[in-house]
Amino acid sequence: MKVIAHRGEHREHPENTLPAYRAAIELGCDYIEVDVRTTADGALVAIHNDTLGGRVEDMTFAEIRKLDAGVPGFDEVLALARNRIEVYVDAKRVTAPDLVAALRRHRMERRSVVYGGLPLLAAIAKLAPEIRIMPEAVSEAVLRESLEKLRPRVIAFDARDFRDEVIRIARAAGADIFVDRLGLDDNEDSWKDAIRRGATGIQTDRPADLLAFLRRGLP
Repeated sequence: MKVIAHRGEHREHPENTLPAYRAAIELGCDYIEVDVRTTADGALVAIHNDTLGGRVEDMTFAEIRKLDAGVPGFDEVLALARNRIEVYVDAKRVTAPDLVAALRRHRMERRSVVYGGLPLLAAIAKLAPEIRIMPEAVSEAVLRESLEKLRPRVIAFDARDFRDEVIRIARAAGADIFVDRLGLDDNEDSWKDAIRRGATGIQTDRPADLLAFLRRGLP
């Protein structure tokens, strides 16, 4: 079971920051989830929201740094993660060539999964087949189409599409199943349910608690 720290360990540290990612590494998580956006001058940054005193895409990296010194560049995150933890990339606004280039710079192609829209994932698969792409399951019909067109090795699920009939399709394809257990679903009963229904990775805002739960073992 893979433990995915949503935006790092952000209960004790600001989310999507190097301290949050470093703490997740020190806890022993398997993945850090990183939201990636592109600035006006083409820099890739780790930030969830599309605004920070202005639209991220309209600001330079230097301007963002002046407003919030805690926003790291994606290269900084990858340098921290290399040889220490895998990266779950939530591609908010980034091109396939830029993302692939960054992962290759840090030799993280085989240590990452990329979540995003189907056109972006198709472009990444063409440029770098070694990078694991991860479409959202959505529904039975959409998942079948994604499996046929992209042949992904990992499927993303959330509270809406983590349904038995959709899970069965992913399992039959031999794909890993990474499910969000966030908000009200981020608790031991929901973790246990996810595991019993076939999840192979859980994204959580409570990585320390999930790790402790897994170490105790299922009753």
